[in-house]
Amino acid sequence: MRLQWKVIEAFRCMRELSLCLCEVTRDKHCTSICFSPFTFTEAVIMRLISSSARGPSSSCLTLTFLMLLLCCHIASNLGHKSESALTVVENTEGGEGAGSDEDEEATVEEDEGDLEVVQPTEEWQTLKPGQAVPAGSHVRLNLQTGQREVKLGEEQLKYWTQEHREKKETESSFSPDELKQAMKKIKEDQNPASKDADQQDSVSSKFRPLEELKRDMAQLDLLVETDVQVMKRLLDQFNSSNSTMQQRLSILLELEYLVHQVDNAQTLCSMGGLQFILEGLNSSDFRLQESSAFVLGSALASNPVVQVKAVESGALQTLLTVLATAQAHSVKKKVLFAVASLLRHFPFAQHHFLSHGGLQVLSELFRTDGRGALRTRIVTMLYDMISEKELISQAGLDPVLDASHEERVRQYSKVSLQGELLEKGWCSLVPQLLESSEHDYREKALRALLAMAPVCLEQYRSDSSLLGSLVSLRDQYQEMVQSEMILGEENGYFAEIVDLIDALQVKMSI
Repeated sequence: MRLQWKVIEAFRCMRELSLCLCEVTRDKHCTSICFSPFTFTEAVIMRLISSSARGPSSSCLTLTFLMLLLCCHIASNLGHKSESALTVVENTEGGEGAGSDEDEEATVEEDEGDLEVVQPTEEWQTLKPGQAVPAGSHVRLNLQTGQREVKLGEEQLKYWTQEHREKKETESSFSPDELKQAMKKIKEDQNPASKDADQQDSVSSKFRPLEELKRDMAQLDLLVETDVQVMKRLLDQFNSSNSTMQQRLSILLELEYLVHQVDNAQTLCSMGGLQFILEGLNSSDFRLQESSAFVLGSALASNPVVQVKAVESGALQTLLTVLATAQAHSVKKKVLFAVASLLRHFPFAQHHFLSHGGLQVLSELFRTDGRGALRTRIVTMLYDMISEKELISQAGLDPVLDASHEERVRQYSKVSLQGELLEKGWCSLVPQLLESSEHDYREKALRALLAMAPVCLEQYRSDSSLLGSLVSLRDQYQEMVQSEMILGEENGYFAEIVDLIDALQVKMSI
């Protein structure tokens, strides 16, 4: 019995020695392996104690075998290389041993082949088998999960925080040179004079001066002229006694192209070109009359300065004379264009037009025109004059208007156009345009009839031919509207004409 208890005591000592070795190697697998053989050995020894009656020879043999097995296991544990590949670093601060939950410093020894290096952070992160960590990192063994964890060491964390702060300050800061350039740019932006000068210099660098271009063109036998120089040269050629009729017609054609610009038209008048044009209207050659009227109409269009100078030069009387005496249809067409351009938005000229018998001249021209083109121009001009006066009267209700508007209202009040239309028989002349086969002519006539309705309504009602024409035209255009609707055009051109007819019939039925 004494021998058996000594054997048990020896095995317990060996067990403690094995546990110490496992603790030094920091291997949890070693710990679990060490526990299992000793538990088995103790069970065997206890069985030997219970069966000691069998004899000392068999017990000694079994005990010797177990001792040999235990020594082999310890030797294999000592020669086993840990999977963690971690080397213990001496704790200079006297901290607790490994295996606890506190941090421990470790370095990495590379195994065979290249290892994957994990970059630690401020938080704990799990290490996988075969991964390495930089020197100075904190590594611990989590006994609950059995996994290794790593984070930045204190020195690493201090260095990383300082480096990150310096990098951020560097990114958000500016160098002295950059600050100087920024301040210089702010001063330049605040100085519009220097900025405009720089822009002017940049523009000047892209384009060459006109004098330099002229000099280069002169060397190439080319002539560079401005519009003013061109018009002066054309007028000199027009007044030259050596100019032929064809040359004068070509000159007028070039002038018509130039006077479409407002400034060129005004410059032409200041050069005395308006007088030359009026002389061309009085010419006996219808071609010269036509071209002169065309140039005058283009110069008068939407150009109040030229309109005033034309009235002062007697252009209105000249145009009315040509309308009354000219024989060529093309001349009358161009002269009507010039008259309409002179009267548009110019109440002073409209008043003089009425006082000089302009409606009488137009009525004679309307009756003699068999083609309908001149009739349409005349009716359109009358409709524009009526509409202008109505628009000015309606705009007069607006309290926020300038003094010029009041003057225009006063001038339009002197234009008694509708009374003149009634006296000159236009209430019966305009309906004649409905007999035309052109849809455009009919539309212009219907609009003029609606504008003249306040003074011509009684004559409309007594005109049986007008009533019949309206009924016939409505039936005709209603069929066309049905065709438009079949094609998917609900509000087409013909539907607009039907609306005009309906509006006129409503006024006549009231």
